[in-house]
Amino acid sequence: MHFDLSDLRLLSAITASGSLSKAAASIPVAVSAASTRLRLFEERCGVNLFIRKADGMQLTPAGRLVLDAASSVLGEAQKLQDTLKELAGQRRITLRLAATTVTTSSLLPAVLGSFLADYPEVDLQLAEYRSADVMRAVLTGECEIGVYDGSVISDGVMSLPFRRERLVMLVPAGHPLAELDQTRLRDALGYPFIGMAAERAMQRFIEERALKLAMPLQIRVRAPSFEAIAQLVAQRAGVAMLPETTARRMEQELPVRTVLLEEAWATLELRLCIKGWESLSSHGRQLVSFLSGQSE
Repeated sequence: MHFDLSDLRLLSAITASGSLSKAAASIPVAVSAASTRLRLFEERCGVNLFIRKADGMQLTPAGRLVLDAASSVLGEAQKLQDTLKELAGQRRITLRLAATTVTTSSLLPAVLGSFLADYPEVDLQLAEYRSADVMRAVLTGECEIGVYDGSVISDGVMSLPFRRERLVMLVPAGHPLAELDQTRLRDALGYPFIGMAAERAMQRFIEERALKLAMPLQIRVRAPSFEAIAQLVAQRAGVAMLPETTARRMEQELPVRTVLLEEAWATLELRLCIKGWESLSSHGRQLVSFLSGQSE
């Protein structure tokens, strides 16, 4: 059976307005042309789609079934049209991603470049949150995708694997802790720390860990980035806690040493979260698939 999108748009317009003349004006086509198109469509279907009344037109039971299927087809056609516009650079797409400090400052910058190169129509906004707030942002629709610490209970979101990362101590070369392969946070708290701004998610996490040990951090300097922290550690201003990925890189560039933390909480099982696969945009699905493929 042959039909085209114009048939389906006419069917939808008549249903919305309850009138053939109003539907024809909204498309727009001549009323006679709309009437002929509808008659031919009904003949091809072999069913009457509308009940004609003096005060307008009403769907038949068969018409309601056809309209339901037609709405799905029109929706998919609109998605295809939007995708083609995006690929042609006629429409910008903004994806919002919420993640923890470790993820936004260390892991994501290393992998997102290739995704953005493949999809030049995409603009990406990264928002930094604590893990519980990452999931809240995803559930409320503030962000489409999140990355959170898998040790936090994931209530109401769909969770997927992303990456494992460890938190480690970064200390100056020649520091007493530099001779150790592993240490505990308790043993490091006797030294002054280089930290991030108090409102940063990772900094709050570290300070809460110290408070649980009844040994508040001695913050000597607050620096804006992991790289700035490492520079200060190298100049013997204090010690710091960083993601191992960053610490190992800094170890190759500066006179600093990485010391592992013995505590189980220092190993982070980072996971992706989304509200649901069906809630994602087409580009959002591509980004989730890309990030899932980065898991180690």
